[in-house]
Amino acid sequence: DAESGISALADESFSPVFLRNATAYGVSPRLRFDLVLNELVALAVSCGEIRVKSDGTPWRPLVHIKDISRACLAALGAPRQAVHNEAFNVGKDGQNFQMREVAEAVRDHVPGCEVVFTGEHISDSRTYRVSFDKAADCLPGFTAEWTLERGICELRDRLRGLSISTDTLTDRRYVRLHQLQHLIDSGEIDKDLRMSTEVGVAA
Repeated sequence: DAESGISALADESFSPVFLRNATAYGVSPRLRFDLVLNELVALAVSCGEIRVKSDGTPWRPLVHIKDISRACLAALGAPRQAVHNEAFNVGKDGQNFQMREVAEAVRDHVPGCEVVFTGEHISDSRTYRVSFDKAADCLPGFTAEWTLERGICELRDRLRGLSISTDTLTDRRYVRLHQLQHLIDSGEIDKDLRMSTEVGVAA
């Protein structure tokens, strides 16, 4: 819906570019544990049990945050005619995985772990595979470099140096939906996720 509305505004003075990122992962100064690969590696490192809440069959395309950043830079530096009012799936071919494959790859790179399928979300509708051919062929200067295995090793090595508990993985500092709920409960934002009038005036 956002793309449709913004696209209608495209003209000679406004060139929107739509970057449709695959599911992000990777190390950052403010790490998130509500991203699937980040969460699974954190579970493996912290408790040795990789818990998959579905039956493992849903598909996810994955992309490292550094590759997302590369796509942003490429779009900003590209000739207008190459990107004007265009949409690009951001990721890398070969990086579409079933959740079972992701969990098994984490197990293979974090010794001593086991994979457990909890079945909490048997009918997980968040399953999709995408093609990244357009970005690879038509977004000048963009090449996705990261692979699942490389991302797992990066996360594993960084997380091993931290003190992580299972409570940490659900803390609102690292889970976006929990933080949003906190902001709603505290009155800082309303249920439409807009800053409340009182907070806005005070600020």
